[in-house]
Amino acid sequence: MSDTTSADALIIDTGCANISSLKFALERLGYQIDVSKDIAAIKQATKVFLPGVGSAEYAMAGINERGLFATITELTQPVLGICLGMQLMTKHSVENDIDTPCLGVIDSSIAKIATSTDANLRLPHMGWNTLGEITDSPLFSDIGSDDYFYFVHTYCAPVSQQTLASCDYGQHFSASLQQGNFYGVQFHPERSGKAGAKLLKNFMELCG
Repeated sequence: MSDTTSADALIIDTGCANISSLKFALERLGYQIDVSKDIAAIKQATKVFLPGVGSAEYAMAGINERGLFATITELTQPVLGICLGMQLMTKHSVENDIDTPCLGVIDSSIAKIATSTDANLRLPHMGWNTLGEITDSPLFSDIGSDDYFYFVHTYCAPVSQQTLASCDYGQHFSASLQQGNFYGVQFHPERSGKAGAKLLKNFMELCG
């Protein structure tokens, strides 16, 4: 793992299992990608990715142990949180009755998906879904309601003013959020075929 700043983007090394697949997906698009937990490298990166799998409590503990909380929250370049990474961008996440304070860079919060209205729905929400209410955002350029994305999650953010796109599974929830330079997607673009590759390319082409 490199701490240089010559790459096109940097993935924050949070110790999560999906870092390699995200790195390979970006490299397939022709980008040079660093993976690092070095504070100076993160600050100097042109684009930053915040991946995440597992629980918010565990992930936030890792961020705090690495001394990355202030570094992440003070970034001014485009940052994309993926799955749990998006959830960590919100104010807090309630999982298994544990309320975990998160990064707080997006004015939203996380709670368990409500499936009580449909007994056939199971958690986690796992599989391919289309998006709804896609806003006119450069992150979703040339992406429409017929494109499928791959989801794996049990918790979600409600639809709010920060929502860029929504999805339905037991409830209407945010499939993507944005506040300022912080973007997030609940799905896994690195596992979402051509549509996911297009979204990653759109993010890499954002003006910082």
